[in-house]
Amino acid sequence: MRTLIASIQLLRPAQWVKNVFVLAALVFGVKPTSPNALEALWAALEAFGIFCMLSSSVYAFNDLMDYREDALHPTKRNRPVASGAVSPMLAGVIAIGLASLGSFAALQLPRGFALTAVSYLVLNLFYSLAGKRMVLLDVIIIAIGFVLRALAGAQAIQVPVSAWLVVCTFTLCLFLGFGKRRCELAVLEAGGTATKHRATLSSYTLEILTQLLSVSGAMAVITFLLYTLDGSNPTPRTLVFTTPLVFFAIFRYALVITRGQRTGPTDVLIRDRPFLVVAVVWAMLTVGLILFDKQISPYLPNLRYPGDTRQAVTAE
Repeated sequence: MRTLIASIQLLRPAQWVKNVFVLAALVFGVKPTSPNALEALWAALEAFGIFCMLSSSVYAFNDLMDYREDALHPTKRNRPVASGAVSPMLAGVIAIGLASLGSFAALQLPRGFALTAVSYLVLNLFYSLAGKRMVLLDVIIIAIGFVLRALAGAQAIQVPVSAWLVVCTFTLCLFLGFGKRRCELAVLEAGGTATKHRATLSSYTLEILTQLLSVSGAMAVITFLLYTLDGSNPTPRTLVFTTPLVFFAIFRYALVITRGQRTGPTDVLIRDRPFLVVAVVWAMLTVGLILFDKQISPYLPNLRYPGDTRQAVTAE
């Protein structure tokens, strides 16, 4: 039983929240009234499940490769392989099994999705073997992995995806990644184990990571604004009214990471109450604006966007 529980922990189910990026195309690219909305929903959920398998295989492989370094980390030493609860051999079997199962399932969806899913798997294998030791590139690879999630979601339901949404995803994940590196460096530097845990931390400093955090955070907000201001997008024009919540979430994450209160994006999302509340409110508001755009728009300011070809809705 202990091994079974540890094996489930090895999959890091809490990290599956990162795969919500797969659903971005469904939320922003498919109208609820569309005749193929239910079909798109099912395909998106399939894609989400596949990426959960693939990402878990990557986590298992990464834990297998890093269990000696993880043993030096104050919290990662409790991971299944590092703590000895799961043997390296079992971790390898789980990683290969999930990768094979996920790849086979991906082949049942459109070819574009399968290619992107396999590319995600290969990219993360490269990260585990070499990329994580390359300064700056380590965070860039992680950000590209999230972009591949978003693109795969669009390919699964066969809808076009806005270039601004892709850029926004990339810059947002750069912001989250550099924040995580800063937190790791701040926590481990005090104990003198930073470079033993992660080689690239020897090339980072708190000052440069703070600057990278500021630049990538600003770019994430700007690209989100450009996405909402792009009148050619199928998303409702009222989405721009969620901008204050986006600003708060970005600023809140930077605040708690800089203070060293949280260890990374998942920890912030799950345990930081102000951030979690704003994230939930933003998600509910976004879904509400998409579902009830025609009912809400007449009572909001009539906004005009560059390149907007849609007719404004007026109240009767």
